[in-house]
Amino acid sequence: MGMKTRNAFLLAWLTVYVPVAVAAEPLATEPVQYREVAQTYSAEGVVEATRQSTVSAQIAGRVKEVLFDVGDTVRKGQVIVRIDEREAAQAMAGSQAQVMQTQAAMQNAKANYERARQLYAQKFISQAGLDKAQAEYKIALAQAAASEAGAGQSALIKGYASVVAPFGGVVAARHIELGEMVTPGKPLMTGFDPSQMRVVVNIPQYKLADIGARPEVAVEIPSLDRWVQAASVTVQPVADPRTHTTQVRVYLPANEPGVYPGMFVRAHFTVGKANKLLVPASAVVRRSEVVGVYVVGAKGAIRLRQVRLGETFGQGEIEVLSGLNPGEQVAQDAVKAGMALSRQEQ
Repeated sequence: MGMKTRNAFLLAWLTVYVPVAVAAEPLATEPVQYREVAQTYSAEGVVEATRQSTVSAQIAGRVKEVLFDVGDTVRKGQVIVRIDEREAAQAMAGSQAQVMQTQAAMQNAKANYERARQLYAQKFISQAGLDKAQAEYKIALAQAAASEAGAGQSALIKGYASVVAPFGGVVAARHIELGEMVTPGKPLMTGFDPSQMRVVVNIPQYKLADIGARPEVAVEIPSLDRWVQAASVTVQPVADPRTHTTQVRVYLPANEPGVYPGMFVRAHFTVGKANKLLVPASAVVRRSEVVGVYVVGAKGAIRLRQVRLGETFGQGEIEVLSGLNPGEQVAQDAVKAGMALSRQEQ
């Protein structure tokens, strides 16, 4: 192999197999500075549905059909449970027969009263006879009205065999099984409206003055890693005499996704304003018991510096109590900064 051929081969090998150094992407930095933030009082709470109810049986009978189960979505007015209506149907048939009987008796009493009036006008009967016929007619009228009312009640009871949803929502619990015998008052299903949620917290009485009558509240949902601004807040006008706390209801925006009754949350009530030295939460790195940030110098030199942190705020920022000075630049992404520092030390 000639010299020129060997050099060409080596050049081709280096081009293919030797990695070419790529310029590192510059780190995004943010200055450490004081900013005005809200001072808050935090209270733990639980999410509950604004509209939640348990539907109960209004007649006795055997459950013959269960149309929905836990987790199903139900529209307002849909039938959710059917109860055997044969007993109610028999009662309604008896009531209708009673109506026919009392109607016939009322017509007969009316005819007797009309005849008594004619006979009294012709002086064939006394006043007592006329009064008796009139009283019997009135009694027949009352009995007919009572039987009609009973028939209406029987028809209404028969309608209770089909249990409908009072509002649209989600089934939270099912309390009966197919074929089970139920009686009036027996719980059938529990449901809630997922579009309207609120948070219930208990606030000590001595904190109510700081919170105010119309507090500003941000709700932290740790399981979703989300902060939600409250739509409205209601401070209950009564206190618990045992715990000396007052219940506060924090209403969430409508149709808040992923939120359901029973979730643990924190409500942060704004009680004032203060200047805090802040850094982005993404800039913080935790190694065992050491907490620090990557400080970027004027010439791009990166150094890991230990800091002491304070309160976390809803916009993804953390208070720095010590370790940094205002104006210093910190890397926004701690992971990228750590990789850049490793390259720098090589």
